[in-house]
Amino acid sequence: MKKRNLAAAAMSGILAAAMLAGIPVYAEGTTEAAGETEITTEAAEAAEETEAEGTGEGGLLESIKEKGKLVVGTASGYPPYEFIDITSANQDIVGIDMELAQAIADKLGVELEIQDMNFTSLISSIPTHKVDMAIAGISITEERKETMDFSEPYLEAEQKMLILSENADKYKTLEDFSGETVAAEKSTTQETVCQELLTDSPLVSLEKVPDCLMELQNGKVAGVMVENIVGEQYVIAYDNIVFSDAETGKLKTSAVAMDKGNEDLMEIVNEVIKENQENGNFDKWVEEYSEKAASNAQQ
Repeated sequence: MKKRNLAAAAMSGILAAAMLAGIPVYAEGTTEAAGETEITTEAAEAAEETEAEGTGEGGLLESIKEKGKLVVGTASGYPPYEFIDITSANQDIVGIDMELAQAIADKLGVELEIQDMNFTSLISSIPTHKVDMAIAGISITEERKETMDFSEPYLEAEQKMLILSENADKYKTLEDFSGETVAAEKSTTQETVCQELLTDSPLVSLEKVPDCLMELQNGKVAGVMVENIVGEQYVIAYDNIVFSDAETGKLKTSAVAMDKGNEDLMEIVNEVIKENQENGNFDKWVEEYSEKAASNAQQ
């Protein structure tokens, strides 16, 4: 499987790693694709200028097959879903979602191209046809359903708060965070959960989870709202970070997003999701990439 990245992606990955001791981490691919994979990573500004090829009169599925390429948008820096392998020669983007993207491309018999951008740009890239689909741990919301369609969920996670271990007894309920500053990744359901449940807590919204963790480590926020699948690697990697006992009662499901009206392509995506749920691949990917992320951070 051959992958090519722009130099900007390499620099982005290295800077993100340096900010939080390597959290966007090394991970070895677990599945060799049948086809060739091309990865092109862009900054948010470049992503806004890059249009995916038009869908044409035959629809998105036919367009993908005609060009022989599936363009998937993602937002790296969100391990174990997607992150840059800073130890690889090509600075590859790896993770649970990249395994799913490759499985979909293989099913379609086409090459895979990954376009990397921040999460806010990613959400807007779907209705504007800059990518064929987006796979980035995206949750289904009523607002998003107005402009895009979603696959069946492929992973489910709890919304939890990461805190410093020294404050474990201080923050045991959501009420304990009253008046305290908290952080979440911008434009995510974690941000929404904070806005809904912590109405009197100042909220810091940042581009990447590692940025939020930096604020926590520096004592600038009391907690960081994450889904437990994402937070587990930080708990493993850092002795001074734990999950708060506070219960949000909120579950987050991840799904593939694409432009409306592509039922034939969505049917294929759902088939791939079902196959990899039944054969245990998702469980394997979650475990493998969580361990890789934590291991790299400890080096």
